[in-house]
Amino acid sequence: MDEVKDEKPTRPYRSRVREESARRTRQAVVTAATELFVARGYTATSLADVAAAAGVARPTVFAAFGSKAALLRQVLDEALAGDDEPIPVAQRPWYRPVWDADSPTAVLDAYADVCTLIGGRTARVFETVRRAADGSSETAEVWQTLLRNRRFGARMVVERLVTLGPLRQGSDVERAIDEVWFYNDPAHYGALVHDLGWDEQTYRGWLARSMRYALLPD
Repeated sequence: MDEVKDEKPTRPYRSRVREESARRTRQAVVTAATELFVARGYTATSLADVAAAAGVARPTVFAAFGSKAALLRQVLDEALAGDDEPIPVAQRPWYRPVWDADSPTAVLDAYADVCTLIGGRTARVFETVRRAADGSSETAEVWQTLLRNRRFGARMVVERLVTLGPLRQGSDVERAIDEVWFYNDPAHYGALVHDLGWDEQTYRGWLARSMRYALLPD
């Protein structure tokens, strides 16, 4: 009779030091890509450019992200979230005041804070993607995904609003979502803060007032 050994499954070897090193490398690449995409434009920036700026080899960038479009998505994800942790925006601590607000006015004030924070991190990156969207189907899809995600965020806010009180007379839910989707565009932050020199508190106040006027009863 053949001898049968009771073999235990082996665990894949994982080194925390190696994982942390890989994470630092990915972060250096994302930081370099963000700066170059904004400064030069997405189309004019190659993976080799990003690798040189990050101080790594081009194959390292390709191995980590697979393509320039995938790297662009990571740049956007980290700009939106503020870091590389896999936590949705709506579950972030800085989004929590939207859920905790106990009146429609408080919801929109909290959401104005969220939009101001996100606008400061993403306005230039969003504009980079918008300009690149005509250049390839991949970047066009990234742009369309951004538009869809903004509308999804607007829907969450409006659904929260209607649990606390009525919308402005004559408004329906879909119309209200359209209006929030318009106001949560980081392009407004780019135009008013970056281009015209508004400070963030002024911008935040304008945004909160505009959304309250558009959505809530007098």
